[in-house]
Amino acid sequence: MMKINDLSRRNFLNLVGVAGGSTAIYQTSLAMGVMSETGKPAKLDLKQVKGEKKSVLVLGAGISGLSVAYELERVGYQVTVLEASKRIGGRNLTLRHGDEIDELGQKQICEFDDDPKMYFNAGPARIPGHHRRVLQYCKMLKVPLQIKTNFSRPAYTHEADHFGGEPIRVSRYIADARGFLSELLHKAVDKNIFDESLSPEEIEKLRDFVKNYGDLKADGTYQGTIRGGIKSGGMVIPSASHEPIELRALLDSNFWRSGLVSSENPDWGDPLMEISGGMDGIVKAFVEAIRSEIVTNAQVQSIRNTTEGVAVEYHHGGKRKQLKADWCFNSIPSHFMPSIPNNFADDYIAGLSAMSRGNFFKLGFQMKSRFWEDEGIYGGITRTSQRINQIWYPSADIHSEKGVVLGAYAFHGQSGFFEKMTPAERLNFAADCGEVVHPGYRDQIEAGVSVPWGRMNHMMGCGVIWSDEVRAKYWDRLRLPEGRHYMMGDQISYHSSWQEGALASAEFAMQDMDQRVRAADAATTEAK
Repeated sequence: MMKINDLSRRNFLNLVGVAGGSTAIYQTSLAMGVMSETGKPAKLDLKQVKGEKKSVLVLGAGISGLSVAYELERVGYQVTVLEASKRIGGRNLTLRHGDEIDELGQKQICEFDDDPKMYFNAGPARIPGHHRRVLQYCKMLKVPLQIKTNFSRPAYTHEADHFGGEPIRVSRYIADARGFLSELLHKAVDKNIFDESLSPEEIEKLRDFVKNYGDLKADGTYQGTIRGGIKSGGMVIPSASHEPIELRALLDSNFWRSGLVSSENPDWGDPLMEISGGMDGIVKAFVEAIRSEIVTNAQVQSIRNTTEGVAVEYHHGGKRKQLKADWCFNSIPSHFMPSIPNNFADDYIAGLSAMSRGNFFKLGFQMKSRFWEDEGIYGGITRTSQRINQIWYPSADIHSEKGVVLGAYAFHGQSGFFEKMTPAERLNFAADCGEVVHPGYRDQIEAGVSVPWGRMNHMMGCGVIWSDEVRAKYWDRLRLPEGRHYMMGDQISYHSSWQEGALASAEFAMQDMDQRVRAADAATTEAK
């Protein structure tokens, strides 16, 4: 903990920078190496090979596989896509009326109304503004976007062991946290405890800054603010603010560890976007634009490098079939790869085995009324200490009759709790949790679906977790080809579980292949 005597001018300005928002945190994180920027999309100036009969096999029809098929067929490659599932899109999954949830051993059918507004994004659900590849493809393929509210001050934070177990508005927490922090800084300014003395003019400006930032009184004390929401009045009678939450109670809670600064994370900071009508809109647009064959229900049985390329055996239509190609781009989940017969080098397979399998769980409810709007909530997220973690409110179709909310979102190890339940038990549990935040919640539920990615056929997980040791040992090995075979997808990126990571990985693999093709063609021409 920083002592008051250690609060140098530089440290203080750093704190002010952090308080300034996501841009400061993002740039600092990049400079410290804490986070890797996704980078600008490359201009894919791939070599035209029309008439040369160069071929490519793509394993997996998720976002990375679809982007490879789209880009390579445009420059003349003969492309075939093999997908083990009966559906295209990978983890980009939007559920609507009548859709089947392909969970291992537990069949679910989505019973939402047959209404295009009633859908649930069980996979990707938001697009940050710096995810330029996703946005670039949306623009190229004319996929409509809309703004998604991710951080909402009128939403709630709920912790069973704090604030009397009652949900409180996020706005109150933020306002009171800023207020008390600003009061402490105001006192520090008065004592001028910095290493280098501030000038009288700087002291006055700093004093004004913290007063404005925390809405302090003239004497520099924090006594509450209407920034935390108006308790009463505000229109025809004077506004009354809530009593401040005690500083000790704020510090004892856990909201400041994650929810308070969630909007400072570049992946969660407004403005975010989503695809109008469901995130699978980009999948549909890719499929419409791709001319190459996409074979579903085609489960890969073996992958082998040959002297001339790659040979893949797969099961389809009750028969074992084989395809050969010059190159192979593979987005099969890495945890499946060691069990698929291959002739890859031992260290390559060791790297694929070393990554830890990621996991997520999502649950959605169709509600018969948009009761959250009656509480002044229009989009955003409520966070709770209960196992459901979060409740998301839809940003679109405001004042419609009904809406779909995300009723639970569990991460990695948390997902196992829900995986052990039946679908009905999951819905019942999430309904009870929602009732704590919104009394009457259960009575609003008309239908629900749950997607445990760790139990979904052909997936059995969601993304990967790279330890520092595994990345240091295997990262360079796995992103480069093994013979003519490339692994790709969000699993081979610094942005696992995000579509942007999948597209960046595919982009890197295509560029690397293109360089090798150009070099080989140049060598052949020179030999002649």
